[in-house]
Amino acid sequence: MAILRFKALELVDQRQPLTVTPEKGRRSDSFGQNVFNLEAMRANMPGEYFKKLQAAIKQGTPVERSVADAVASAMKTWAMAKGATHYTHWFQPLTGATAEKHDSFFDLNSDGRPIENFKGSALVQQEPDASSFPNGGIRNTFEARGYTAWDPTSPAFIIETVGAKTLCIPTIFVAYTGEALDYKAPLLKSLAVLEKAAVDVCQYFDKDVQRVNTTLGIEQEYFLVDKALFDARPDLVMTGRTLFGHAPAKGQQLEDHYFGSIPPRVHAFMLEFEEEANSLGIPLRTRHNEVAPNQFECAPTFEDANLAIDHNQLLMDVMDRVGLKHNFKVLLHEKPFAGVNGSGKHNNWAMSTDTGVNLLAPGRRPKENLQFLAFFITTVKAVHRYGDLLRASIASASNDHRLGANEAPPAIMSVFLGSMLDGVLDELERTAKLPLDKGDNIYLKLGIDKIPAILLDNTDRNRTSPFAFTGNKFELRAVGSSANCSSAMTTLNAIVADQLIDFKTEVDELINQGKKKEVAIVDVLRNYVISSKNIRFEGNGYSDEWKEEAARRGLANVPTTPQALDALVRDDAAELFMRHGIFSEVELHARHEILLDEYIKKIQIESRVLGDLAVNHVIPTAISYQTKLVQNVRGLRELGLDDENSEVTVEMIKAISRYVSTIKSTVDEMTNARKDANKIEDARERAIAYCDTVKEKFAVIRRATDKLELLVADEDWPLVKYRELLFRH
Repeated sequence: MAILRFKALELVDQRQPLTVTPEKGRRSDSFGQNVFNLEAMRANMPGEYFKKLQAAIKQGTPVERSVADAVASAMKTWAMAKGATHYTHWFQPLTGATAEKHDSFFDLNSDGRPIENFKGSALVQQEPDASSFPNGGIRNTFEARGYTAWDPTSPAFIIETVGAKTLCIPTIFVAYTGEALDYKAPLLKSLAVLEKAAVDVCQYFDKDVQRVNTTLGIEQEYFLVDKALFDARPDLVMTGRTLFGHAPAKGQQLEDHYFGSIPPRVHAFMLEFEEEANSLGIPLRTRHNEVAPNQFECAPTFEDANLAIDHNQLLMDVMDRVGLKHNFKVLLHEKPFAGVNGSGKHNNWAMSTDTGVNLLAPGRRPKENLQFLAFFITTVKAVHRYGDLLRASIASASNDHRLGANEAPPAIMSVFLGSMLDGVLDELERTAKLPLDKGDNIYLKLGIDKIPAILLDNTDRNRTSPFAFTGNKFELRAVGSSANCSSAMTTLNAIVADQLIDFKTEVDELINQGKKKEVAIVDVLRNYVISSKNIRFEGNGYSDEWKEEAARRGLANVPTTPQALDALVRDDAAELFMRHGIFSEVELHARHEILLDEYIKKIQIESRVLGDLAVNHVIPTAISYQTKLVQNVRGLRELGLDDENSEVTVEMIKAISRYVSTIKSTVDEMTNARKDANKIEDARERAIAYCDTVKEKFAVIRRATDKLELLVADEDWPLVKYRELLFRH
C-alpha cells in the first residue's frame, strides 16, 4: 500500500493541465445545441403537431398518439443528423443515480431489410425490469414488469460517451401496478398541486394569472482529488469518504482557498464540463473555489423546477465523466474529509406567474406587497407545520455527517427572514384587527406600503439557517451534495400547496362572513404569523443556546436518519400526501423502507471497509514499524547506548501497542455488533442498531488509527494522507 501511495504521488507531480479549447463565439450561440428544445421541435415537426404538443404541455393533458408519432419521427431525424445511433428512456430510480437502457434506431422491417425506426409508442413508453430497482416491497422478484413513461415537459438531449451518441428521453418510472418507483413522478404531481393552489390564491390579486411555475436554482458543491490518489484510498473508492486520516497542519483555517484563484488543472476541467453542460442546455453561470481545500462550486441560473432537477442529475454525470478525462475524481459525498467543510446543494426555490411576477418578491405598490406577504407568510407557516417532513426529505447517512457540523445548517428546522422582514411580521402581529371601512389604510397601518421593492441588500445572510429567505426566494440549505433534489422539493411543494389551500379556505370563510377581502387576508396572515413564530430564528444555529431554545419552542432536533425518517410514515404525513395524490400510503411506506435499507447498507459497507483497512493494512504497518523500533532499541542496548533516546523509543513502542490493541478489540466489537444488527428483522430497529451500536465504533477506530499515522514513519504509512489529498492537484 505504501508503494501504491508514493507511485500515485509521482503521477500527480507529472500531471499537466489538459488543453481545452472552448468553442469560438458567444456561449449563447451554442447553448442547448444537443437538446431537442423548442427551436429543434419547430424546425423538425409539422406546424400543427408542434402546436398540439405545446398546448398539451401547457395544459397538462395527455399527448395524442398522432402527436407522439410526429414527435418521435422528428426526434429521430434530429438525433441521427447529430450522429446518434441509439435512444434511451432516462429515468431516476430510487438508487440516487440515473438509469438508462439503450436501444438502437437500427431495425429490420417485415421483409428483412434494414431501416432506422423510432415510433411514438417507443417514445411514450418502455418496459424496464421493476424488480431489480429499490421498490420497498411493492414488487416481488418474480414480478418484474415496470414502465417508463415520457415526460414531455423536460426536453430530450444527446449524450456523447467515448464517441458514441445517444438520444436520452426523460421519463418517469412506475410499477406495473401504478406505484411510483422514482423521484420524478411524485415531483411532477407536487408541482401540479402547488400550481393549482397558487393560482387560486393569485386570483385575489390578479385575475389574469392562469399559471404559476415553481422555479429552482441548485448550487452544487463538490471536491476534486487526483484519480491516482483516489484509487490509492480504498475507503474513498468504496464509500465516497475517508474513514481515516489525521488532520493536516494546514486545513482551511487560513480561509485562503475560498474564492481564490482556480488551480490550472481544475480550471481546465471546469472549462470542459461547462462547455458540455452548455450544449446540454444547463445554464451554468458561476464557478469558484469553496471554503475547504480542493472544494469547488458551480451554480446555474434558476429555471423550471422539474427541468432544474433533471439538469442537476445530468450535471453530476457530466462532471464525473469529464473529471476522469482530466484525471480527477469528483467527490459528491457530503463529508469526504473530516475536519474541513462538507458539501451541500443549496436549493433556491420560488414561484412565478405567467404574467411575469415572482410571488416571493415584494412589489412597488401596497397591493403587490400584500400578495407577496400572502405567499411569504404561508410558506413560513408550512415549514413550521411540517418541519419534520422537510427534515426527513434531506435525511441520509452521508448528510448526517454534515448537518450541524458548524459548516452546514443544524438538523433543527428553522426559518431565517432577516431583521427587516422579521420586523414587518412582528408589526403585523402587534396590529389589531382593522375596521372594515378603512380601504387602503389597511396597508398604511401595517406598513405594507413601506416594504421596498428590492430586499437583497436589506438583510444579512445566515448560513446557519436550513431555510432562509434571500431577497426574492427561499433557500433550502440543508440538501446534501449527492442528493436528488426531487425528494426535498416534492415535500416543500406539497406542504406549501397544502397551506395555500388552507389559507384560501380561511380567507373565503371570512369573506363570506362579510369581511372585506383585504381585511380577511390580513386577519388570516396575522394568525399565521402568531402561530408560526417559533420557527423563526435570526441567530446562530450552531450554538448550544439555540439547541436549548429550540427545545423550549418545541422544535425537533433529530440528528440521525433512522429517527428522522419516522416523519414519513406518521398519519399526518400520509394524510397530506394522499390528500393531494402525491403518494399513496403504500408508496410512502415503501420509500421509508427503501431509505432505511439504504442507510443500513451504507453503514454496513463503511463498517466492512473500515475493518478491512484497519486489520489488513493499518495494524500490519504499525506492527512492522514497531518491530523496527524494537530492533533499534535492542541495537542501542547492545552497544551500551541505553540512554534517553531509547526510553523515548520504548514509549513509542508502548503507544503503538495500545493503539493496535484498541483498533483490534474495537473492530471485533464492531463486527459482532453488525452481526447482531443483521439478525433484527424490523428495518427501522435494524437501522437504529447500525446507527447506535455499529457506527459508534467508527470514531474509536479512527482516533487510534490517526494517532498511529503520527507515530509511524511517513515512508511506511500505507494510506494517502490528508495533506496529499487536499493540497495536491
